[in-house]
Amino acid sequence: MGKIFLFVMLMLLPAVAGAKTLTLDQVISIAMEKNRDIEKAREYAIYVQGKYVEERAAALPQLSLNGTVLLSKDESQQIAGFPVQRQFGRAVDLTLSQPLYTWGKLNAAIRAAEVGLKTADEQLRLYRQAAYRDVTVAYYDILLAKDQQRLAQENQAQKQRHLDEATRKFSAGVATDYDVLAAEVASENTVPEVIRSENNVRMARERLRFLLALGAEEVDVKGALEAPTKDRPLPSNYDEAVLIAGKRRPELSDLRLRIGIYDELVTIANAENKPRLDFKGSAGWHWASLNDPAPALEADGAAWNVGFYLTFPFFDGLRTSGKVVQARSDLKTKQIEEAKLLDAIALEVRQAEFSWVEAAKIFTALTGTVKQAERLVQMAEKGYEFGVKIRLEVDDAQLNLLQAKSNLAKAQRDYRVAQVNYLWAIGVVGE
Repeated sequence: MGKIFLFVMLMLLPAVAGAKTLTLDQVISIAMEKNRDIEKAREYAIYVQGKYVEERAAALPQLSLNGTVLLSKDESQQIAGFPVQRQFGRAVDLTLSQPLYTWGKLNAAIRAAEVGLKTADEQLRLYRQAAYRDVTVAYYDILLAKDQQRLAQENQAQKQRHLDEATRKFSAGVATDYDVLAAEVASENTVPEVIRSENNVRMARERLRFLLALGAEEVDVKGALEAPTKDRPLPSNYDEAVLIAGKRRPELSDLRLRIGIYDELVTIANAENKPRLDFKGSAGWHWASLNDPAPALEADGAAWNVGFYLTFPFFDGLRTSGKVVQARSDLKTKQIEEAKLLDAIALEVRQAEFSWVEAAKIFTALTGTVKQAERLVQMAEKGYEFGVKIRLEVDDAQLNLLQAKSNLAKAQRDYRVAQVNYLWAIGVVGE
């Protein structure tokens, strides 16, 4: 049995050797820099910056340089008795176009783009908070898995000591072969849990490596599961927590900003069939020649024009009315989504509060259990040594101690995770 355990340890050793060992602060720092979702949010910020520049461009003067080469001949001119001439022309023009009045369409588009810039900040805050929560939970999951692994190994070592003791007593003639066999079975039954606990550690470390986007680099953590002696101040009641969440949850702030964008889209759609005034002008140099029939006539010179252009598509087959109805419906849908999100956040806050209170009570209840279970084991082993306790009582006491330690470790992990989830639910985690 000892050989099997040694083989398992040797198989797992290469994964641990050379691993990057991190504290919780280091884990969070790396996540804020390398997490894939945060990187995506930063790219989204670049995208909306480009969108803002695009929308703002529509309100600025538009300049273009145009060149033309034209060859034409119109046979229909013969009906008037004029000789048919082939015309050849060239032109180079610099054109200018500037919108002067668009019924608020351009201003609304620019305002919508400005709001879009703010949504990028909320998106980044959203992913930073989610990454903070996820890597913190993954960190404590590793600590718990390592604690469970240690307990499994301690249990295995203890069962091996019992086997050694039973073998020694059997050799001395004070124990039966049944006692030896029972000790062997108990010792071998610890192997699956040791293997399982080792694998749980590996899987927990892999999840943290994924969240940190470290590629093939192995990662491990250091720290303790003990609950903090002084907690971060939390809201005093549910109503205060919901109020904070309504102001601080980034996805809610993002949705409210998007409602502002959809409100501007109604203005844009409503301006489609309204008057529009533009200033347009051009200046350049033109060349022209008439060369059929001979002799050819040629001339060139400067050419320019400026003007104000009024466009009023007062009837477009009700296309604009249809667009306005759609835009208002989209706006109303987003407002309904806001109300639904508020309800969902209120539920998340309530559940997070209940989970945190539950974890705190369980942790408090289990604080002294381990010491009591350790004393029971000592008493059972002494009683067994003096012949006043049977083997079953010792095994029961040891099982109770193992469960007490395991339950305490899980309670410590759950307490910390519940607190992080509660801070995330009200939108202030990591701040």
